[in-house]
Amino acid sequence: MQLFVEIYGFLSVVLRGFILAAQSVTVGGLAFLLMLVWPLGALLGDEGRGLERRALRLVSVSAGALAAAEFLAGLSLTVMLAGTLEIGVHEAAGARAVAVDLMAGALAAVIAIVARRAQSGGVAIRTAAPVLAALLLGVQAGSTHAASQFEGAAALSAAEFLHMLGAAIWIGGIPYFLMTLAGLTTPAASTAAARRFSAMSVGAVAALLAGGVLMAVFYVGSPQAIYGTSYGVMLSAKIMLLLGLLLLGGLNFLAVRKLRDDPAGPLLRTRRFAETEIGVGLTVLFCAASLPPARDLPNDRASLSEIVDRLEPRFPVRLESPDFAALSAALPPEALQPGAPPQRLQADIAWSEYNHHWAGLFVFTMGVMALLERASRRLAPVMRHWPLVFLGLAGFLFLRADESVWPLGRLGLIESLRDPEIAQHRLLTLLIVVFGLFEWRVRLGRIAARWAPYVFPISVATAAAFLLTHSHALSNFKEETLLEITHTPLALAGVAAGWSRWLELRLDGEAKKVAGFVWPVAFMFVGLSLVFYREA
Repeated sequence: MQLFVEIYGFLSVVLRGFILAAQSVTVGGLAFLLMLVWPLGALLGDEGRGLERRALRLVSVSAGALAAAEFLAGLSLTVMLAGTLEIGVHEAAGARAVAVDLMAGALAAVIAIVARRAQSGGVAIRTAAPVLAALLLGVQAGSTHAASQFEGAAALSAAEFLHMLGAAIWIGGIPYFLMTLAGLTTPAASTAAARRFSAMSVGAVAALLAGGVLMAVFYVGSPQAIYGTSYGVMLSAKIMLLLGLLLLGGLNFLAVRKLRDDPAGPLLRTRRFAETEIGVGLTVLFCAASLPPARDLPNDRASLSEIVDRLEPRFPVRLESPDFAALSAALPPEALQPGAPPQRLQADIAWSEYNHHWAGLFVFTMGVMALLERASRRLAPVMRHWPLVFLGLAGFLFLRADESVWPLGRLGLIESLRDPEIAQHRLLTLLIVVFGLFEWRVRLGRIAARWAPYVFPISVATAAAFLLTHSHALSNFKEETLLEITHTPLALAGVAAGWSRWLELRLDGEAKKVAGFVWPVAFMFVGLSLVFYREA
C-alpha cells in the first residue's frame, strides 16, 4: 500500500493523460462521422461506407480503452484514499471524484458497444452519436477544477467543455482524417474531404482557444503567475506546443487550398504534417493532466529577477565533481532528525550541476556530430556513429543521477524504484540505451526493417513528454517552479527534435532537408542549456 501511495502522483498524471487522449479520439471520431463522413456520403459512395465502418471500429476501440482507463482511475483513487485517509474502501469508493470516473467509464463503455453494433447497422448511431458525445464531455467537464469553484463554476465548466470539444474535433479527428486520405482513391472525394476537415479544424481551434483563454484568465489570476508558478510554466509549455500545432495546421490549410491544381503533391505533404500533428497533440493532452491553478498558490512564487538569475549563463561551468562524502546521502542515519525533511547541502547542489553540465556536453556532441553528418560528405562516415555517444551518457546517468542509490549510495537498486522520481530516471536511462544502440545499427544498415528508423524519433518525443510530466515533488514550491522553468525548454526542444526527425523520414525535397537540420540544432540547444544549468 505504501508503495502505491508513493507512486500514485506520477501514475495519476500518466493515466489522466491517457484518458484525455482516448476521450479525444472517441469524441473526435463521432464528430468526424457527424460532420464529414455522413454529410459527404453521396460523394464518397462505396468508399464512404467502408470509411464509416473503419471509423466506427476505431471509435469502439478508443471508447473501450477510455472505459478501462476510467475504471482503473476510479479504482486507484479509491485505494489511494483508503490508504492515506485510513478509511474503509466502501467509504472511499463513495467519493465524488470516484463516482465521476465510474460514470465516465460507463458512458465510454456504452459508446464502445453502440459503435461496435453500428458497424453492422444494428443501432441508429447517427441519432445516438451527438447525445453520447455531449454526455461524455459534460461529465468530464463537471469533474474538473472548474466545477469546484465558488464563483463562476458554470461559466468555467462551459469553457472546459468547449476546450475539450475543440481538442477532440481537431486533435482527436486527425487519425480519422489520415484514414480518409488513405482510403479514398477519387481525387474529387479526397479534395472534398480535405476541405471539409480543414473547415472543421478552424472551428475546433476557435472553440479550443475561446475556452482556453477564459480558463487561463481565471486560473492564472495575475501576470506574475504565468512565469512564477508551476501551473504557469506548464501553461506556457502548452501554449508553445499549441503554436507548433497551429504552424503544422496552417501548412496543411495552405496545402488543402492547392489541391484543386495538384491533388497528388500537397495531399502527400498534408498526410505527413497530419501525422506530426497527432504526436504533438498527444503531448499537449498529457500536459493537460495538470497542476492546481496558479491563483490557488498565491505565496512562494518565483520573481522575474530570480528566474533571470537562474537562467543566466555563467562561466566557468562545473566539470569537477564534489566529494561524495560531503553529500547529504553520505550522512549516517543517526545524523538525520526523525520526521525532518531531507537536507539539501551545497555539495548536493554542486553534484547536481556537475551531472547536468557533463550530460550537456554529451548531448551537444551528438548534435554537432549529427549536423556534420549532413553538412560534410567527407566527415559523414565518421559522424554517423554519433548514436554511440548515448551509451556514454546512459552510463554516466546511471552512476550519477541518484547519488543515494547503489552503487554509490546506501539504497539498493530494487528498493530505490519505490521512489517515483528515481524510477523515472531509471526508465529514461533505459530508453537512452535502447534507442542509442538501435539508431546506431539502423544507420549502419544492420537493421533494414521499414519501421526501424522511426524508433528514434518516437523515443525522443516520448522521453520529452515524460520530462514535461516529470515532477520533482519538492516542499519548496518556489524552488520547484525554478527547476521546472529550467527543464521545460529542454522538453520542448526534445519534442521539436523527435517530430522534426519524423518529418525528415517522411517528407521529400527541400522540406526533408530543412527538417533534417532542425533536430540536430535542437539537440545542440538542449546540450548548451544543460551545460549552463544551475540550481542556485
